[in-house]
Amino acid sequence: MRSVVWSLMAVAAVALAGCNNSSNPSSPAGTDGSAAAPTGPAHSITGTVTLRGGITPSAQDKLEIKLLDVTAQGSAPLATKTIAPATTFPLPFELDFNPADVAGNDLYIVQAELTDGDRHYTMPLQAPVLTKGSPTTNVAVELAPEQTPGEKLLAAFQGVQKQIGGMKRSTGTKLEPNASRAWQVFRDGGQVKFIRELVDYGDKGFTSTDYAYKDGKPWVVQQQKKSSQTARPSSVDTAGWGDDGSLVLKTHEAGGNTDTLSDSDAANLQQQAKDTLNLATGGKGK
Repeated sequence: MRSVVWSLMAVAAVALAGCNNSSNPSSPAGTDGSAAAPTGPAHSITGTVTLRGGITPSAQDKLEIKLLDVTAQGSAPLATKTIAPATTFPLPFELDFNPADVAGNDLYIVQAELTDGDRHYTMPLQAPVLTKGSPTTNVAVELAPEQTPGEKLLAAFQGVQKQIGGMKRSTGTKLEPNASRAWQVFRDGGQVKFIRELVDYGDKGFTSTDYAYKDGKPWVVQQQKKSSQTARPSSVDTAGWGDDGSLVLKTHEAGGNTDTLSDSDAANLQQQAKDTLNLATGGKGK
């Protein structure tokens, strides 16, 4: 009879233990046995900025990175970061933002721009992030260099150079005490667009100069200096002016190097362009 009593007591104890365990809800455990922290919404974007072409910017550059809502155009960035200077690439970045500012149905992008003097580096491709399945980590941002205003002007000038064969042409010469001049004037629509001038200074050298004009004013001047007409150029000076008259193109090439043409040398080329236009057109300017 005693053995039956002890058996019933053991069964009751096991049942009571089972009730106590079932009253505590189970939760996932971490690797150290503690409960895992709940996962919240993203609060930062991380990634890397690279430069196309392996270009190394100067120590005066500035990189700006923004997190933008492109659905709500004109809205303030969710996050911004400025790095100056930014000379080591690839360059990691992190943008912290408030998750409460994120609208789940909007489209977000990372926008980056590098400014280095007249040179700007921008993104050829957008970098969507955050919503609609886009990433929040390992975001790849690539920047490519844009043409400077001077480079754009030079490309336009070279385009005109290629077109002078289809323009109306006239020629002229002038013998001076210390030089012999010859020129070709190229007109389009009754306006002087281009003048090519050759000046022989005897034992003092030779110059070949291309003058391009816009609205009757010097636009771009490119002058080659040589020891003689058939010699290779010892230097090439190029100057160009924007529509507002500002000097935006100024280069001096010599000995395989390209430097900045001085403002005074550029002003001298501009005056030469005016004098040559006056000479070649008999003072008419067209």
